[in-house]
Amino acid sequence: MSPALVLQSPLAGVSDRIFRQLVRRWAPEALLFTEMVNATSLELGHGRYKLEELAQEPGPVGVQLFDHRPAPMAEAARRAEACGAVVIDINMGCPVAKIAKKGGGSALIRSPELAAQIVAAVAAAVSVPVTVKTRLGWCSNSADPVGFALLLQNAGAQALTLHGRTREQGFKGQANWEAIAQVRQALKIPVIANGDITGPEAAQRCLAITGAAGVMVGRASMGAPWMVGRLQAVLAGRPDPGEPDALGRLRLAEEHLELLLQERGDHGLMIARKHLGWTCQGFPGAPQLRHSLMRCADAAGTKELLRGAQRSLQAQGNLQAQGSTGGQP
Repeated sequence: MSPALVLQSPLAGVSDRIFRQLVRRWAPEALLFTEMVNATSLELGHGRYKLEELAQEPGPVGVQLFDHRPAPMAEAARRAEACGAVVIDINMGCPVAKIAKKGGGSALIRSPELAAQIVAAVAAAVSVPVTVKTRLGWCSNSADPVGFALLLQNAGAQALTLHGRTREQGFKGQANWEAIAQVRQALKIPVIANGDITGPEAAQRCLAITGAAGVMVGRASMGAPWMVGRLQAVLAGRPDPGEPDALGRLRLAEEHLELLLQERGDHGLMIARKHLGWTCQGFPGAPQLRHSLMRCADAAGTKELLRGAQRSLQAQGNLQAQGSTGGQP
């Protein structure tokens, strides 16, 4: 039996090319996804760099598209395939109000016929696989995840990633893996489980309950580009490589900052702040460091804060080593 798939979720404002570059350090061959790409924006000439930069990446990348109109979605899919996308994923699950109010993302759950038309149009436009990422329903009172999933399958979707919550829930409460299992049993196409995939143990439990073909990790990978690689290893029966230690986290945070500054100039610092806050966790002094990082106004000062924290950890390590040897060199 093939190992379960482990996919990196498309995360708006997170899974850009630089983040994907770091993920590949631990998971070189994993299927990763771009941030959501707005088909209307592409139509107007905006955001094309998200597609054009795919040529710079060594591993497989899928493009996630969102909109509420079949024709622009089909054209956006053609553009993405031409730029090197190996999968076109259609977002029908984003709960963010500004997306749903325009009829995209999770709003399509309430317009099943339109959702099916979009899938059919995109599937007819490209030769690469077309997949859909969605949720259990708009709200618990109207949820029909099996019926909606069958509609998408019949329209031409070749795989389905299902988040085990409704749009109404957002990210609150527990993901309903049992509901994902019911959808998986009803479909012929592969189902990928999403929601509460917090680490290797959670991924194993999720797969045992759902019988899914794989898992997609989202929020647990924020600040943790090693997560996909960890899950891949454990689900393939290899030892868990674990997480970087505190010094490794700080070095990674500094590298991430430097890459963003090189790519985006001064704006790179603004983008980096959230990543630094997520990565700098779980070691003595981390809360104080995050507080300082969020308030530092310039890149040079931010780098010095990270380097100072590294020096402090190294000094503590040296003191501990000296203590364990009675001070002998």
